Amino acid sequence: MASATLTSHPRTRDGDDASRPADEGRSPALTTTVPREYVHRTAVSEVFLTDWRHDGADSWVVNAQWPRAHSFYGPVNGLHDPVMLVETMRQAGILLSHVAHCVPLDHPIIWQQVGYHLDPEALRAAEAPAEVQLHVTDHNLVRRGKRLVSARQVFRIVCDGAELGTAMLDFSCHSPAVYRRLRGEYSDLALANARRLPLPDAVAPQLVGRERARDVVLSPTDDADRWQLRVDTSHPVLFDHPVDHTPGMLMIEAARQAAQAATDGGTLPVTMECSFERYAELDTPSWVRAHTTGRDEDGREQVEVGIEQRGVPVLAARVTSVPTP
Repeated sequence: MASATLTSHPRTRDGDDASRPADEGRSPALTTTVPREYVHRTAVSEVFLTDWRHDGADSWVVNAQWPRAHSFYGPVNGLHDPVMLVETMRQAGILLSHVAHCVPLDHPIIWQQVGYHLDPEALRAAEAPAEVQLHVTDHNLVRRGKRLVSARQVFRIVCDGAELGTAMLDFSCHSPAVYRRLRGEYSDLALANARRLPLPDAVAPQLVGRERARDVVLSPTDDADRWQLRVDTSHPVLFDHPVDHTPGMLMIEAARQAAQAATDGGTLPVTMECSFERYAELDTPSWVRAHTTGRDEDGREQVEVGIEQRGVPVLAARVTSVPTP
């Protein structure tokens, strides 16, 4: 689940006069990033989106740039990190909720489902930053009056002119008052963070395809296929700003790392399907389990990952991977 409350930034209401046309596979002129407030980021360096434009009824094109190197979502063996696509989708969904559907900037955006299917060949990194286009279509729009309540977004993704894959995102929007009612005392940001658990030890980074312990989100237990979720609120990417619960991107990273730990050798998650069942709180341990379920029709390894807290499911994920080159 992902939510944020940030300060408004001056911009035209629908963005039409500020957006720039963009052809597939070609960088728009005078490229800059969109306002960080539009993607619920504090660090400008973590904003991947560069512009957007309307592309017909309920359709949009959002441009992004992926860096050649990133402190967390960096390329591995010459391939861009697939999870960086999820962060790019997260930013695009939030951007369009504001510029296309006039959702106020202080309304939290909450995930219900996210998934993608990628061609690993199109992830190959070049000698320049990757120019990415997300062709986004809105579905199942639900409104109360003029206010957007929920939507599904379907993505077609192009990377450096090549078809990268498809994806989907289901989310809901809540006013601050509704969010406080939903979250109760946990909506108190200071209180939620004051109650957070001490940070447990990390598993060996190599076990989960990481180089640094700081980027590991799993902590070992006595069960080889069960881990405690490691929630480091000081992490500069996963916690770009304080929040009152475990962020959705951290849980997606946990699904990726658990799938890697359950699989022999280095793997690349080319397909991921995640369902978010409820909030994961900072004051109670969350437990991650993973088990392999065989191979799909293309011979790719499949792993099911579950995260639970207080014995109740928080996230269910299916990860399909190929060996890294």
